Amino acid sequence: MRDTGTLATRHFSLAAEGSVSALQFGYTGAMVPFLHLGPVTIPSYGLMVALGMLSGYYMLAADLARRGIAPKDSGVAEMFVAIPCLAGILGAKIYSVLESPRELFADPLGQIFSRYGLTWTGGLIAGGATFLWLARRKKIPLLDMLDAGSPGLALGYAFGRMGCLLAGDGDYGIPTSLPWGMSFPNGLVPTTERVHPTPIYEILGACAIAWLLWRRGARQVALSKARSELRPASSEHGARLQPMLARGSVFAAYLVLTGVARFLVEFIRINPRVLFGLTNAQIASAASVLGGAALWLVRRRD
Repeated sequence: MRDTGTLATRHFSLAAEGSVSALQFGYTGAMVPFLHLGPVTIPSYGLMVALGMLSGYYMLAADLARRGIAPKDSGVAEMFVAIPCLAGILGAKIYSVLESPRELFADPLGQIFSRYGLTWTGGLIAGGATFLWLARRKKIPLLDMLDAGSPGLALGYAFGRMGCLLAGDGDYGIPTSLPWGMSFPNGLVPTTERVHPTPIYEILGACAIAWLLWRRGARQVALSKARSELRPASSEHGARLQPMLARGSVFAAYLVLTGVARFLVEFIRINPRVLFGLTNAQIASAASVLGGAALWLVRRRD
């Protein structure tokens, strides 16, 4: 998923690279931007986004069920995945177009209807706003819904980065001599230079975050149930209840962990710096970390 700038600004030199250390893998990263099934052409990125939505659905359905919010077959999870995802795709496109006003004014139709150029930040804003609207409309406690949706959101992001890797869409990093450096000669934004495979870094990070959030959610639910069961007995005998994980704490962890991960990986990506040497994604990531920390502090005091 493209973050900033145009595809042209992402295009690395196609000059052949010099001698490569014997320790390097020499892997050129056979990209698959499109899958051709007879007359049907399927973008690999779009396929991964669809798989991300599917994985997010299963995780959300399971989390809603264990929290007692909605049974797995209630259709609530489908609604909270499908509608925000569609809004997120639209928001990602609008954000991406607005990031490059010069290109937009030069070729408005080409920029608006291009099948390239989606920005994670725009997708998160639009999808998140739609998610909140649905929770309010269905009268589901907002913090509970955000906690339930966090693991699936992290896992869905990992699938999105898989799509970026397969498409070779310019989300790779700066040149590197490390053994696992990759080149993308057949990508949508090709380069024959060995670069940091930053989508792989983000895939691993997102999967780890999804696992941590799922475990934290399980502990949150278990402590809440145990506290509810022990409350009558503790009232009678004056026993002290075990502190529970506050509602919203899983979502707060999501904001902090994903923000830190994205902020760090941006240092080795090729996005342009826009403010104080930071990229747009780093500024958004810093806001995410601050927002998550503030939410955790507020909920901790409740």
